[in-house]
Amino acid sequence: MENKRVQGSAWEVLRVATRLGFTSFGGPIAHLGYFREEYVNRRKWLDEKTYADLVALCQFLPGPASSQVGIAVGLLRAGLPGAVASWIGFTLPSVLALVWFAFALREGQLETAGWLKGLMIVAVAVVAQAVWGMAKSLAPDRPRGTIALLAAIAALLFPVAGAQVGIIVAAGLIGWWFLPRTVPPNRVPVHTGLGRRAAIICWGLFFGLLLFLPLLAQWNGHPWIALFDGFYRAGSLVFGGGHVVLPLLQSVVVPAGWVDNEAFLAGYGAAQAVPGPLFTFAAYLGMVAEGWGGALIATLAIFLPSFLLVIGALPFWDVIRRRPAFHAAFAGVNAAVVGILLAALFDPVFTKAIDSPLDFSLALIAFGLLMVWKQPPWVVVLIAAAGGWVIGT
Repeated sequence: MENKRVQGSAWEVLRVATRLGFTSFGGPIAHLGYFREEYVNRRKWLDEKTYADLVALCQFLPGPASSQVGIAVGLLRAGLPGAVASWIGFTLPSVLALVWFAFALREGQLETAGWLKGLMIVAVAVVAQAVWGMAKSLAPDRPRGTIALLAAIAALLFPVAGAQVGIIVAAGLIGWWFLPRTVPPNRVPVHTGLGRRAAIICWGLFFGLLLFLPLLAQWNGHPWIALFDGFYRAGSLVFGGGHVVLPLLQSVVVPAGWVDNEAFLAGYGAAQAVPGPLFTFAAYLGMVAEGWGGALIATLAIFLPSFLLVIGALPFWDVIRRRPAFHAAFAGVNAAVVGILLAALFDPVFTKAIDSPLDFSLALIAFGLLMVWKQPPWVVVLIAAAGGWVIGT
């Protein structure tokens, strides 16, 4: 049975998505649970199978999966205005919180704040938890585990953004050639009302910006264009979403001198304490780098690929997902994502945050609270900040 599209208003979508933006703690997997409860069970904007199809598509695409699912739900409910309204509502609360945090840092003394050291340390525990969980689901067997380890070694030996893209491409090719080819059965068609012409235009814009922006940034030299280019590439090339954006953003903003490693890790720790998508970390980095204008540019740039990819992929999804080779290639990419994040756990997260046995002890406490005691990340962030303040006094 095909999905029947239910028309609604962008204002309705904005209202619901904003409430989710204020209350959706816990990362992308938790976000998908909140979305299912709100959009499928409570409001019945779409059925269970259609929602599962949207989740599968957004897991397949690069970028923040939960934000992309929200964009797709808004698109189904109220067209393109609904997609924009869904993104604004879900994203704005955490953007405002992280911009405020960056503004507070600009006014204070980063080096002397012990609680900021705690935020840097909690990033060790959060990334370690992400690596552990992703390895169990994305690299559970010998072939994919080997891809993950090789990707980690390559990422450590060649710590530049271009190398990470090469690692992902190589892993996709390895998966295409060598990994088992299977396709989930009994999938339901997804209809959005958008034709293939609109999809092709979005694909053209996606690849055009990806190729043209670096040339424009080099030719023009304006820092805002360079900022837009860096964050657009991050939003376009990160498979796995969530914590996987950490190494790519670090390679974009730290070598360029926009943000130092201490401010980067402190902001990453703070991002764990706010609801909504982790990609809003870009707003913090943009604020630190170029003030209010930088925050706006970084936020728009890192999420723009999600709009282009969702609109571009939905009309072709029914064809793509029936090709076993694509699923094998994506399995290889996912395994490489685990390795890239594992490399980031060592550098810059561990090497920049841990300076003493006390620091490592606090990281272990945070890791235990997350993994053993199952405490929500925002609680662990507050405890680590307090611990960092005690260590620093």
